[in-house]
Amino acid sequence: MNKKLLPDTDIYCITSEEHSRGRNNIDVVKEMIDAGIKIIQYREKEKEMGEKYEQCMKIREMTTGAGVFFIVNDHADIALMTGADGIHIGQDDLPIEAVRKMVGNGMVIGMSTHSPSQAEEAISKGADYIGVGPIYRTYTKKNVCDPVGLPYLDYAVKRVDVPFVTLGGIKTHNVSEVVSRGAPCVALVTEIVGADDIAAKIKDIRHRMRKG
Repeated sequence: MNKKLLPDTDIYCITSEEHSRGRNNIDVVKEMIDAGIKIIQYREKEKEMGEKYEQCMKIREMTTGAGVFFIVNDHADIALMTGADGIHIGQDDLPIEAVRKMVGNGMVIGMSTHSPSQAEEAISKGADYIGVGPIYRTYTKKNVCDPVGLPYLDYAVKRVDVPFVTLGGIKTHNVSEVVSRGAPCVALVTEIVGADDIAAKIKDIRHRMRKG
């Protein structure tokens, strides 16, 4: 099987139903797709596995039809069962080597990193891309580490030779700051899923990124 590659795009969207103003993930993902988003990660920490599976099956169908890259957070089993393009894991999840044995070489593996040493280790163990952050304080995830700040982004821009996604507390008002430092792709969660008009919010963010 040919190795998949993370799309070269500007915004990496992540679901969070609890921040979606009463909308479900399916409706939010449809709005993301309609707004031209090319990467969507399904991340839900609190839902039952059966509901996660059902939502991922539906999102996989939607993303396949739209040519959108679909990534599942944490659950390699759901990623496999739904035919996702990738799996994203954190520092406290299963080791990359174990996940690779499960999903094979045809699925992209991403890993969250919070320091240069973690970045180097993730890449050496086969991560296809990494998350760089949290740049700013974020309340989207429970038990998240303190912000690592812009210096880690500066390191990634100069030294990381795999694709990376900058994330953590990125909002409309500060997205131009991270882009001006060289961030090639940014992930926003609450700023997008919590917007009254998701398409308009994405358009505004992209406008600010171009100015940045």
